[in-house]
Amino acid sequence: MKTSADLRDLLNRIDHRGYPAYKDTRGSWQFDGYVLSIDHVQGDPFAAPSKVSIYVPGKLAGFPAELYDLKHKRIALQDYLIRQFSRQVQAYTFKAKGSGKSGLLSVSFCGQEILERTACEIDLNGSVSVRMEIGFPANGRTINARELCRILFEFLPGCVKKSLYYRSLDAKSLKKNRELSEDQEFIRQELTRLNLAAFVANGSILPRESGISDRPMKNAVPFVSPKSMAVTLKLPYHGELTGMGISNGITLIVGGGYHGKSTLLKALELGVYNHIAGDGREFVITDGTAMKIRAEDGRSIKQVDISMFINNLPNQKDTVHFCTEDASGSTSQAANVVEAMEAQSRLLLIDEDTSATNFMIRDELMQRVVHRDSEPITPFIDRINELFSSYGISTILVAGSSGSYFHKADCIIQMDHYLPRDITEAARKEADAFPLPQESAEPSSKPSSARFVKPDNAFRKNDRIKVKIQGKDSVLINRETIDLRYVEQLTDPEQLAALGQLMKHAQLHLFDGKRTLGETAEELFKQLEQKGISAVCGGSYISSGFALPRKQEIYACLNRYRGIKL
Repeated sequence: MKTSADLRDLLNRIDHRGYPAYKDTRGSWQFDGYVLSIDHVQGDPFAAPSKVSIYVPGKLAGFPAELYDLKHKRIALQDYLIRQFSRQVQAYTFKAKGSGKSGLLSVSFCGQEILERTACEIDLNGSVSVRMEIGFPANGRTINARELCRILFEFLPGCVKKSLYYRSLDAKSLKKNRELSEDQEFIRQELTRLNLAAFVANGSILPRESGISDRPMKNAVPFVSPKSMAVTLKLPYHGELTGMGISNGITLIVGGGYHGKSTLLKALELGVYNHIAGDGREFVITDGTAMKIRAEDGRSIKQVDISMFINNLPNQKDTVHFCTEDASGSTSQAANVVEAMEAQSRLLLIDEDTSATNFMIRDELMQRVVHRDSEPITPFIDRINELFSSYGISTILVAGSSGSYFHKADCIIQMDHYLPRDITEAARKEADAFPLPQESAEPSSKPSSARFVKPDNAFRKNDRIKVKIQGKDSVLINRETIDLRYVEQLTDPEQLAALGQLMKHAQLHLFDGKRTLGETAEELFKQLEQKGISAVCGGSYISSGFALPRKQEIYACLNRYRGIKL
């Protein structure tokens, strides 16, 4: 392998030459204690920055195996290291001068959630790989090698040594990071044993700083469980921890406006991920398969069996193989529920404010005026018990205006000044005075999921497939936009970047007319679990900008991809 001295000599030789001469730097270079790989060199100083990776062998990195020997600990350590490395790098970005993106040093920006990212990976031997972007300096379009030497030989070595070696980091902080990950994993295992859909620890801070900041709100009211719902867990490291246990079944969250109903539901939505220390939601843990369900006007639906909710349309349209390019609120929400069932979700999270009213409820007066025989929609209230009894799917529902769900709920929580109260018994007594109509829906058959995805030969012949993302809103594959704005549990743009690559991989290798959409999603997730994102990135190098989505979001993306043929 070539050495850092060889790289310095090369940079001295190409100084002041045309920018394309930077291409000669591609390859791996041995530095003191790590290997620097220049994986991709930008075409000019105004193009996307160059891709660089750093590899520290396990023996030199020196991290004890107990910090990464299990998956959840490894992900927590990777997250910790990339945050440490990012802090170091930010002090040097644009310190090297030049035109365009010259001197830019960029590492993945990590939010409050702990995600598995390609920006930092640790293998079974404890070796650490970090990926980043560097804007190679230039004056105009002339190489400024002296400034790149500053980055590669002065800035980066210090960042690596301060953040990627065990001896350079705070051992107590690393230990606490591991212990938090083990406590969080312990709670996730306890959910199953205790028949819980979610757990919210006392003292949790659920409100966020602002609409554009996901950090905890200062001076917020700490969460305290009602005594009747209190569950005490004995965590491996934290010790005894008491909080609110939400049992499987049907849970209704009610209360006045601005009292914290949606704030609690939002915390539960993101409880499918672990959170960093100090976030306030470290011990808000939700069933990892939970799906947020909402109306999604205008979305594409392809051959989804929504017949358990919608039947006998006036235009005789088939609802067993329902298709539309512009779904209504009710049909989109019906499809979202059925697709969540196909994705093996065990918990649905619903907010009345973002739901289609006619999908959720039909009040008594409406049922008297418009008879069931004239209404093609079987509302969710008539299926909510069946979903749990027949399919084991629980529901946590926020309601602010309709009291009909009082009759269906196993547990009713009232949020009062951001504090929960168990009002189940009182609400049931009040509900007795307002009985629901006696009409009941006929039991439904299990929705069909036999949707076979056909290959797209034109796509496979295209050797210039472009994948772009637009924040957390959408993925663009060539000219096809996959709208993911309302897949609300996607929390990081890097998850969308990974989904884009997964869709491209599926188009090229998995859509064969023999696999169903569900089998395709399962195969994609299996490859991610076994081989990582490198199995599907499709390029000659692995980008720093991918974060792994859940299986449920892979299903959601496939279902919204208008470019697939069924």
